[in-house]
Amino acid sequence: MAIKETFFISHGSPMLAIDDSSPAHSFLSTFQEKVLPEKPKAILIVSAHYETSDPMVTAVSGPNETIYDFYGFPKKLYKIKVDEKTRGLDHGAWVALSLMFPAADVPVCELSVQGNVYGGDHHFRVGRALAPLKDDGVLIIGSGSATHNLNLIDRRRPDAEVSAWAKEFDGWIAAALAEGRREDVIDFMRRAPHASAAHPRAEHFYPLHVALGAAGENATAERIHDEWSHGTISYASYRFTETPKG
Repeated sequence: MAIKETFFISHGSPMLAIDDSSPAHSFLSTFQEKVLPEKPKAILIVSAHYETSDPMVTAVSGPNETIYDFYGFPKKLYKIKVDEKTRGLDHGAWVALSLMFPAADVPVCELSVQGNVYGGDHHFRVGRALAPLKDDGVLIIGSGSATHNLNLIDRRRPDAEVSAWAKEFDGWIAAALAEGRREDVIDFMRRAPHASAAHPRAEHFYPLHVALGAAGENATAERIHDEWSHGTISYASYRFTETPKG
């Protein structure tokens, strides 16, 4: 079974795992039913919260531990367990996967990003190298955030009006992907408006580059979820679909 699609998911706050009032929660909860064509044999998830100097993947022989790499949230959130045969999954992985695959019946491997060392071109090329995994039924998911500046969010109001700079950056990325302007996306820190405000550090955006690279040379992009929180946090998620040449 070959898989023709890769995905980028904006995982947002860890609260997404238990906040069923969020549209993003509903989107991920119905992912298998409404978005995914068929169940994959395995999942490779690229998490913004797993940073290393060189690409690394998780692999252990026993059940994983759920890594609670955050603080100050309700106790209910710390009781979530992810029963997978892999290394402990950080919240960049398990928040999304606990909703997308609640039965935890698909093997998962997590891949790191190199946000402190390399840029968009490196992560895109990592994705290109991983593309053959799709032929073996492996679903490749990038998990990060379309915008990620925790210093500029309106913590008092989840429904705050979206800041103009955040909307402009998010719209520019969506247009660049839809129009196939791959080089613009790869070099977004220099080309996109308000890039440094949207991503003071780019580790939350590089999972998109991996998913884009893994999609294939002729892949098309489609935004499959659009939502805002706290005035600056975009939950935009994308599907990249391989298309035949010619």
